[in-house]
Order: sequence, then C-alpha cells, then structure tokens
Amino acid sequence: MSLQKRPIHAVATWVRRQPPKVKAFLAVVSGMAALVLLRFVVHDHDNLFVAAEAVHSIGIGVLIYKLMKEKTCAGLSLKSQELTAIFLAVRLYCSFVMEYDIHTILDLSTLAATLWVMYMIRFKLKSSYMEDKDNFANYYVLIPCAVLALFIHPSTSHNLVNRISWAFAVYLEAASVLPQLRVMQNTKIVEPFTAHYVFALGVARFLACAHWVLQVLDSRGHLLVALGYGLWPSMVLISEIVQTFILADFCYYYVKSVLGGQLVLRLPSGVV
Repeated sequence: MSLQKRPIHAVATWVRRQPPKVKAFLAVVSGMAALVLLRFVVHDHDNLFVAAEAVHSIGIGVLIYKLMKEKTCAGLSLKSQELTAIFLAVRLYCSFVMEYDIHTILDLSTLAATLWVMYMIRFKLKSSYMEDKDNFANYYVLIPCAVLALFIHPSTSHNLVNRISWAFAVYLEAASVLPQLRVMQNTKIVEPFTAHYVFALGVARFLACAHWVLQVLDSRGHLLVALGYGLWPSMVLISEIVQTFILADFCYYYVKSVLGGQLVLRLPSGVV
C-alpha cells in the first residue's frame, strides 16, 4: 500500500469501527464543515442550485454512456427513472407558468435525457433489465407526495393548481431515488457506472441542500418568509435534507470503494 493511501485507509478503518452514533455525529460535523467552506468559497449561493442541477445532468450522462457502451441496463431502476421524469415534467410545467429561468433549460435537458434512458431500458435493452429486482411500488411514493402537496404547498399569489404542483415536484424529487436504492439493496453489488450515477445524485442533493441552508442563513431567515407562511418553508428544507441523508450512506461506501481502488462497489447488508 502506498504512503498516500495509508492515512486514508487508517481513517476509513477507524470510522468503520465506530458505533452508529459516532458515525452519525461525524457525518453531521463533516456536513457542517462543508457548508462553512462553501459559504466562503462560493459568493453567489444561487450558483449552488445551478451546480446541483448540472451534476444531476452529468449523472444522467453517465447512464447514457453506460447504455451506449456496455449495451446493458443491469442494475438500473426503470421505476426510479419514471419518478424522475414525473417530477422533472411537473417542475418544468411550474417553471413555464411561474418563473422561466436557467433552471428551466437545465431541467428540460435532464428530462430529455431521462426519457431516452427510459426508452432504452423499456425497449432496446429490455433483455438485461432486472425487473425482479426493481420491485419498489411507485404508488408508495406518488400517493403520499400528492396528499402532502394538497395540504402543504406554497402560499404565494400563483394559481392553486400550480402551487400544489410545485409542492408535489419538491416532495417527489426527495423520494425519487428510492427504487434505485431498492435495486442496489437486492443485488448488493453495484457496477461502476450505476455507482457513479447514484453518487452524482448524492452530490447534487448535497449542493441543493447547501443552497437552501446558506440562503436562509444569508437572509437571516427572511427567505423562509418569502417562500410563504405555514409549514411549507420548513418542508422545503426538510425535503432537501431528507434527500441528502437518503444517499449519504451510499456516498460514504462509494468514496471508500474508490479510494480503495475497487471498480465494483459491494454494499454491506442494511446500507440502503
């Protein structure tokens, strides 16, 4: 083992031996340290949200490369792609009727790529699709998100249907990765391109979460008032935080695997 990898290996080994509470504490501290760093490095924190959407697009690009090069969709969740397409389509609708900006263009390109991935999985590469492993029922996500959006949505001056749609997209985005995590939980082995894609989602979610947290801090809480009143402002932040923590465990094992020089990611039981 090289001298460069020894300290990294020692730290990884020490963290792995710690009890769950210590690991959770270290994760929180690391997240806070990253937020502080981003606050001083990135002057316009709105760029973090643009970066999050760009990283998501890069993740989809990795999937496209996998499908075109390896001619297989093994390990990918069609249901997760379907949920992604739904929340992107709803968010695009809200962007067109409420606020058209750079985010609209990024979402449009990501939606187009996602639809292409769905087409490849469903038709061109159907023989390699692991349908028995992709057994997460999407209505377990769609129905709660729709009900939650009916009761907790923005209190802006926009049309009620648009406000409910906006909330639905926010909630659905937070849970859209769950079918993909179920596939990885069922297989326990994640090939490189799928691992890169899910890691990109984790990075994107952290950047989006950092954007909202730093915006709230910079505005000294006034941003929460601008988003509306009631539970909606808190739900926006909670949704971002939930997305980040859903993928945090996977990202830890991904980084550990990459630093260890492993091409295939093997997940311990109960990780996802």
